[in-house]
Amino acid sequence: MHMPWKQPSRRPWRWPGGCTRKDLRAPDIVIGADTIVALEGLILEKPVDKTDAYSMLSRLSGKEHSVFTGVAIVQCSSQGGGLDLDVSEFYEETRVRFSQLSEELLWEYIHSGEPLDKAGGYGIQALGGVLVEAIHGDFHNVVGFPLNRFCKKLAELYHPPRPEDRPREKQDSIPAVDTFDGLGDSEGAGPGQGGARGDRRRPRAPGREHAKDADSKPSVESVPPTAVLELIDGYKVSKALFTACKMKLFDLLRDEGPLSGTDVARKIGASEGGTGQLLDVCAGLGLLDKTEGGYSNTPLATLYLLSDGEYSLHSLIMTQEEVGWPFFSYLDFAVREGTVQTQRAMGTAGEDHYQECFYKNREKKLQFMRAMHGHTKVAARQVATAFDLSGFTSACDLGGSTGALAYELARQYPGLKVTVFDLPEVIEDAVLFKPHGPQTGQVSFVPGDFFRDTLPEADLYILSKILHNWPDDKVHQLLSRISRSCKPGRTPVAALVHTGGGLLVAEQLLDEDKCRPLPALMMSLNMRVLFQGRERSLSEYCSLLQAHGFTDVRAVRTGSIADAVLATRA
Repeated sequence: MHMPWKQPSRRPWRWPGGCTRKDLRAPDIVIGADTIVALEGLILEKPVDKTDAYSMLSRLSGKEHSVFTGVAIVQCSSQGGGLDLDVSEFYEETRVRFSQLSEELLWEYIHSGEPLDKAGGYGIQALGGVLVEAIHGDFHNVVGFPLNRFCKKLAELYHPPRPEDRPREKQDSIPAVDTFDGLGDSEGAGPGQGGARGDRRRPRAPGREHAKDADSKPSVESVPPTAVLELIDGYKVSKALFTACKMKLFDLLRDEGPLSGTDVARKIGASEGGTGQLLDVCAGLGLLDKTEGGYSNTPLATLYLLSDGEYSLHSLIMTQEEVGWPFFSYLDFAVREGTVQTQRAMGTAGEDHYQECFYKNREKKLQFMRAMHGHTKVAARQVATAFDLSGFTSACDLGGSTGALAYELARQYPGLKVTVFDLPEVIEDAVLFKPHGPQTGQVSFVPGDFFRDTLPEADLYILSKILHNWPDDKVHQLLSRISRSCKPGRTPVAALVHTGGGLLVAEQLLDEDKCRPLPALMMSLNMRVLFQGRERSLSEYCSLLQAHGFTDVRAVRTGSIADAVLATRA
């Protein structure tokens, strides 16, 4: 079962209402504990079946996650016929990194039956230990109980040190707001908005903890400049990647590698020294392997950087090189003036710079379509399965471009018919991206402008990476049109039989303080620079959706590059 991350509450502990003191013979101590697995804002509980176990373990594969165990110690005493309780509580976190798991290993472990009664779908103390690459913290905490910390706590409770001997130690209760954000039940979310409680942990920059200590002054020893220097070099990393893709180094190494630096330089017609340094940088970035036999692609490059790969981001990279880079070169003007810098970046003053940037000619249009196809496809499965949409019979993906998400929805839900509604110049070339498989018969394409033309009828409307293009006034305009076309009723999330219309939004969710997660922040800035759009928090989406009659807003942080929000037309 996948649940949005909810930060621990500060509610005081209460004795269960069904028990009265006269029913009990007071024990000396009661110990309670529970363990959860958290990955990128999502709580992974025990899987309900093998498919759910596969989904969990796939998400954990190759990533680092947290295992939290909360412990409550209740000391009991009876005095004068009453029951006195003294409650102490603490939590322990252990960081666990999984290896990159093959499909064969995943299913072999799942078929063992072990994942089905384990939080997160694995048991580190048994067969699941083979999945773990590294662990930072208490091993027993991952098993289910932080024994070392618990023993220290018992010693403190029953043999407390004198005040003058007490060392400074980490806090023993729910962490303060600077460590966990959004303590309490709900911040800016209405009923049913579980995802609003899904704030992620704030990455702590090196030395930030020293800045909070009023008794110490930061120094280059306590706060080294490494983080700042990495930020300074960030644009160089991007440009190195852009250049390697522009020269199609990864395609060359896929076809003929491994190759020496000399051979690569000769084949691409470049200098030997410059090519060698670029290849070494790519190796340092984890994109290439360098051995005595030469350079070859890593799995990361093979999956995402080949120009013709199934999940290729090559065209997205080229679009950033040709469009994003020039616009960000004038970021200072964009910030000062609050306008899109089309004249400075592109040398044109037309209002419809979207057409100028991405649809100037068929070659540019196809490059942009390939960019959007890859960017959508890498997260399509996570978005399509974030909610159970099996109760819907028809869907319309507005601005669905090549149909990458539509085809995945059709694959996941055989009873769902999906219409892709996009501009005529997009629809005419969408056939180039048509996959093989029976799901293609469930997907159709209709040309039109969702701001002007009549929307196709559907039970479920989909906006994937659309709303972030626009400022609020345009978002309200679009949502108003969808609301008028959407049938009121309940979503199938709450009912087995579909009784009304819904809206599925796929965007990167900002946390409520707008300071994280970093990928969403950078995408938001990108949208601001290019279109005067932005990413939004869940509470902002709730306000926008509710203004147009959408209720029961739910959210899932998918752990991929797009989160999912589902709402019902009231």
